[in-house]
Amino acid sequence: MPKPTASVVNLGCRVNRVESDRISEDLLRIGFDLTGEQDADLVVINTCAVTGEAEAKTRKAVRHALGLPRAPRVVATGCAVSLHADALAALSERVSAEPDKTRVAALAARLAGLDPDAAPSGRSGFVSGRSRVGVKVQDGCNNRCTYCIVWKARGPERSVPVDEVVEQVSAVCRAGIPEAVLTGVNLGAYDGEAPGGRRADIAGLIEAILGRTDILQLRLSSVEPMDADASLARLIARSSGRVAPFLHLPVQSGSSSVLRRMGRPYDAAGFERLVARIRGELPQVAVSGDLIVGFPGETDEEFAESLAFVERVGFSRLHVFRYSARPGTPAAEMPDQVDPRVMAERSAAMRALAERCALRDAASRVGTVERAVIEYPGRGTLGSFHRVSVEGAGDAPAGSLLEVAIMGVDGDGTLRGRAVRQLG
Repeated sequence: MPKPTASVVNLGCRVNRVESDRISEDLLRIGFDLTGEQDADLVVINTCAVTGEAEAKTRKAVRHALGLPRAPRVVATGCAVSLHADALAALSERVSAEPDKTRVAALAARLAGLDPDAAPSGRSGFVSGRSRVGVKVQDGCNNRCTYCIVWKARGPERSVPVDEVVEQVSAVCRAGIPEAVLTGVNLGAYDGEAPGGRRADIAGLIEAILGRTDILQLRLSSVEPMDADASLARLIARSSGRVAPFLHLPVQSGSSSVLRRMGRPYDAAGFERLVARIRGELPQVAVSGDLIVGFPGETDEEFAESLAFVERVGFSRLHVFRYSARPGTPAAEMPDQVDPRVMAERSAAMRALAERCALRDAASRVGTVERAVIEYPGRGTLGSFHRVSVEGAGDAPAGSLLEVAIMGVDGDGTLRGRAVRQLG
C-alpha cells in the first residue's frame, strides 16, 4: 500500500519557516512521503497574519490547495488560524484548522488513516540534508507596536527551558549540521528555566549551548534593539568564532517621530549609539535590519531622515517593507495614510540605498578571514551572512564549515574567497 503524500506550504516569518521544517520532519516520521502540492493527498499551510495583505495570501493559498487536481485535505495552522480559525475552516469541509502547530502531525495522521499515537509531540528532530537548522527557543510577544498584531496571534512571551534547547542543539550536532540558528518571535526576550531553578536570559542560553554542546557555529536570527547591548557583542567576541558575528536588529524606521507613532521604545539616535557600542566590542560584526517605509503620517522630511540614518548606520543588509495596514491595529486607523504610489517610490529609493550599503559592507571584508558554511559546491554563506564563492574548497561537501580568506567582491555583492582550512 503506497504511503500517503503531504506538502507543507510556508507563509510568513523566519519562525514560521522553522516550524514548517519541524512539521515536515514529523510528517516524514509518522509515515508520509513529502511531495509538491500537485501530488499531495494532504496540504499543510502554515499561515501568516502580520499584515492584511499576508492574511489575504493565506486565504488565497488555502483556495489554491482546494483547487488542486487530487482534491487534497488541507490543514491550516499558524497566526491566521489563531485569529480566524472558523473563517478558514468555513472555506470547505476539506479544510481543518489547527492553531497548535505541535498537533498538526497528529491531526494529519488521523486524516490519512495513520496511527495518531505515532505522531511525535513538541520538539522532535530536524530535517536532514541541511547546512543550517533553526532551533525555536521562544514564542510570543509582550510588545504592542501600533502596526502589529503578532502579540495577539502568538500570545504572551514564553521560552523553552535551557536543557531542552541544549538537547535540540546537540541533535543538530549529531546530524552533522554545522550551524544552528536560534529563533523566536522575540528572541532577545528569552527567559528560560535553567538548571537549579534559575532563569537564563539570551546570553545565559548562549553560554549554556557553547559550554554543553559541540556546535560549530551558532547564529542569532533577530534581536529587538531594546534587547541588544554591548555585553551581547562581547559574548559573541569571546566565543572564538562559534557565534556568528551577525546581529539582525529590526529598527523599523530611521525617524524618531515615526518610531514614536510605531510605539517603538527607542529613538533613532539611541539606535545609532547602540550600533556604535556593538561595533566597539565586535568590530567585524555585520548589522542587518528591517525597515518600513510609508508608515501613516510619514512626511517627506521623515523619510529623508530615514535615508540619512541608513547611510550613517551602514547596514550589511536591510529588508525594506512598504507599510501594509493590518485591520485591528491602531496604525490602521491613523490619519494621513500614505499614498501607495509614494510608498512605491520611497521603497525603490530605500532599496537602492540598502544595496549600496550592502556592497560597502562586503567590500570592507576583503583581506579578512571568516567562517563559511558550504551550501553548494564552491559556494556558501559567511558568518557575516554575505554570500561567498570559495576557491580551493576541493571536495568539501555541503554542510562543511571552512575558514575562508576574503580576496574580493563581485558586482552583485558576492564575496570571493580562498579556503584556508576545514573546521570540525
